[in-house]
Amino acid sequence: MASVSDIGIDLGTSNVVIYARNRGIVLDEPAVVAIERDTRVIRAIGTEAHDMIGRTPSGIMAIRPLREGSVADFELTSSMLHHFVVQVIGKRMFSRPRAVLSLPSGINENEKRNISAVMFEAGVRRTQLLDRPVAAAIGADLNINEVYGTMVVDIGAGMTDIAVLSDGRVVVSDAVKLGGDHFDDAIIRYLRRKYNLLVGEMTAEELKTTIGSAMPQREQMYLDVTGRNLISGLPKLMRITSDEIFEAIDDPLTGLIEAIHGVLEHTPAELAADVFDTGITLTGGGARLTGLADALTTALKVKSRVAENPRVCVAVGCGRTLENLADYARYLNDRR
Repeated sequence: MASVSDIGIDLGTSNVVIYARNRGIVLDEPAVVAIERDTRVIRAIGTEAHDMIGRTPSGIMAIRPLREGSVADFELTSSMLHHFVVQVIGKRMFSRPRAVLSLPSGINENEKRNISAVMFEAGVRRTQLLDRPVAAAIGADLNINEVYGTMVVDIGAGMTDIAVLSDGRVVVSDAVKLGGDHFDDAIIRYLRRKYNLLVGEMTAEELKTTIGSAMPQREQMYLDVTGRNLISGLPKLMRITSDEIFEAIDDPLTGLIEAIHGVLEHTPAELAADVFDTGITLTGGGARLTGLADALTTALKVKSRVAENPRVCVAVGCGRTLENLADYARYLNDRR
């Protein structure tokens, strides 16, 4: 019988979320590592490292070891994952838990094997992988066991997974390097081009989450932000409006809509009819962009909805798989 310490893990580009069997979410921290530039000695991991972004002295870097759905630095990714797993399960010599892990789509087979080895070193006796769209669907309370078309769009920081599922299997899918980071980058470029104002990643994300919207706002909203004037080199305070953020994110939003449309075009007719009937479910942190579901509904003529707590759907799906192995075991890929 599985122990209470069995865990489901979403190793995301921007966050690592861990779900403990029968306990729910027990860890939710940024996927950020702060290291000394010359020696690569780790100074901080997770929230503490995230708070250093844009504020570190020249000798320290706060970086994300996963970028655009793939591993940018495997050594740091391994150290980060090991740190979080040990933090949740403790150091175990005999009673080792089991783990269900969902990885970004861009991770290759060799990296998957190495990550499983890292899990074993951290105290996990057996690691099984769960496809990201399947995990997201389970975490979003979708019934994936029926032979019926279901569409899930999981919008991460660096990549979006788009899939049509039937009988718990991915029938048609696409993974595009487009996510929340690209919306932030679009805002940074817009402000630089329009106002010669340079803002950091955290400021761009604050603008996106606070006043950003995928649909025009009825009431104009604004946020005062501080950046660096590229002409004078001095700090500058500027008021940014919601209309400007809507304009700034147009390109990545259009790209996302086109990618979803492309998957629908390649979906078999019967399953496409099911999707038109049941709609599109949005998961992932990027799904929280205001008005995104309405924008997709308007552009694609298919009703769309954002799952409850979309940012943790993948981790919840991994955890629920452990809690209901009789229903979901056939979807797991074993990594002993």
